[in-house]
Amino acid sequence: QVQLVESGGGLVQPGGSLRLSCAASGDIFSINAMAWYRQAPGKQREFVAAANSDGSTNIADSVKGRFTISRDNAKNTAYLQMNSLKPDDTAVYYCNADVFGHRGWATRDYWGQGTQVTVSS
Repeated sequence: QVQLVESGGGLVQPGGSLRLSCAASGDIFSINAMAWYRQAPGKQREFVAAANSDGSTNIADSVKGRFTISRDNAKNTAYLQMNSLKPDDTAVYYCNADVFGHRGWATRDYWGQGTQVTVSS
């Protein structure tokens, strides 16, 4: 079993910055992709950014140039640096990870509980 715990959300003014963290713990042999998704009120959950195990990243067009994803493999932690925040960035942000455990042959998909990000004056 693996637990993902997000932190760093909160209230910020437009143009401000926040840094989200996602710490994974439990039965972890290795982690493939770690990713961030978000869900705004009345909208479906959407992809934000992903960091693969080889260091490559994928960024959604809506946040490209403003958000950066990174990961610390030694700490099993992913980060989402959010700059130049806009009101449209307001959402619950969820961490996702594909984890290979010590006893299994395949990865399992895990989600965090989500952290609220509110961008407002």
